[in-house]
Amino acid sequence: MLKKEDIPIYNLFINPKSLTDLKKNIWSENSVIGKINIDNKKYDIDVMFRGFYVRELNKKSYHIHFYKPKTWKGAKELHLNAEYKDHSLLRNKLSFDFFSEIGVMTPSAEHVFLVLNGKPEGVYLQLESVDEYYFKKRNIPVESIFYAIDGDANFSLISEYDNAPKKSLEMGYEIKYGMDEERLILQEFIFKVNTLLRKEFEQVIGNYIDVEKYLRWLAGVVCTQNFDGFVQNYALCRTGDSGLFEVLPWDYDGTWGRDVHGDIMEFDFVRIDGFNTLSARLLDVPSFRKLYYKILLKILQNQFTVDFMKPRIQELHTLLRPFVLKDPYKKDYIKQFDMEPEFICQYITDRNNYMKNELKKLGLN
Repeated sequence: MLKKEDIPIYNLFINPKSLTDLKKNIWSENSVIGKINIDNKKYDIDVMFRGFYVRELNKKSYHIHFYKPKTWKGAKELHLNAEYKDHSLLRNKLSFDFFSEIGVMTPSAEHVFLVLNGKPEGVYLQLESVDEYYFKKRNIPVESIFYAIDGDANFSLISEYDNAPKKSLEMGYEIKYGMDEERLILQEFIFKVNTLLRKEFEQVIGNYIDVEKYLRWLAGVVCTQNFDGFVQNYALCRTGDSGLFEVLPWDYDGTWGRDVHGDIMEFDFVRIDGFNTLSARLLDVPSFRKLYYKILLKILQNQFTVDFMKPRIQELHTLLRPFVLKDPYKKDYIKQFDMEPEFICQYITDRNNYMKNELKKLGLN
C-alpha cells in the first residue's frame, strides 16, 4: 500500500523479444505492443523509445500510447522521461511548475517509479502530452498544435543551420493537430513577423499571437536558461477561444544552472532578451519591451527567488530520495543528487542578481 509520501509505481510489460527488437534499433519510430499497470488497472498500449540523444543512454525514455481503454485520465498518450543526465531529477518538473506559476499554460508533470518486466527501472518523470486531449481536459477549444522539433522553429525566414532562405516557412515544425489550412495560418504568421515595419508590426502582430503570454513564456525561458528553448522544444498552439497562437514549454531538463549533458551552465550564459526572430521583433517595439521588463521584474521579485523556490526544491528532493536509492541507474550517484538543491538555489541567487543588474542598465525598471 502506497503512503502519502510515496510516488506512483507504474508496472510496464513488454514482450522480451519486442524489447530486444526495440534495443536493436533505438532510432526506430515503430512502436511495439505492451501493457502498463497504473493504480491496479491494466492498459493495452503501444510503446516506443522517445527523445533524441537520450535514446543512446542505458536508461531509456518511453512514449506510451493507450488503445484499450483508449484513454487514461483523459489522456491518449504520455511520456516517461528517464531524466538520466539531470543529477537532481528535478529540473523538468521544477521548470514546468515554475512556468505555471508565472502564468504560462504548461503540461502537467509528475514523478513516478517505473518497473519494467518485473525489474526496477527507477525514477521517471511522467509528462502530459500537448495534444487535442490536453485542451479537451481544460475545456479549451484548439485549432492547431505544432511541435517545434528543431532549430528552424526560430520564427525566421532564414534556416538556423545553413543561413539560407527556408524552402518552407513550416521548416522546424511538425503538426500534431489541425486542418491543412492551419499550416497556411502558421506560414502567414511567420511571414508577417519578418516583413512588417515596426509601427505596423506593433498594430498587427496581436492578431496572430497573444503577446503578453508569449512574453511570459520568454521570461520563463530566460530565467531557467533553457538554451535551445527559444528555437525548439516548445509547442505552438492556436486556441479557438482567441484564435491566437500561444507557446507551451517542453523538455526542460537542461536548466537551472546545467545544460542537457549535466554540465555547469554559467548563470550569465543566456542574455535577458533571449534569442529568436519573434522575440527580437517584439522587444524592438517600446511598448512591448516595457511590458516584457515589467513582467520579468515582477517574476524576479516574486517567483524566481530562493525564498519562493527553495521549499519546492526541498519538497521534491525529500520525496524522491528514497526512490533514487532504488534506482539502478542513479543510486550510486546519491551524493550528487543530495548536492543539487543547494546548487540550484545558488544558481537562482546568481541568475536573479545578474538579471536585475541587466534591467538597471536598460533603465526600464
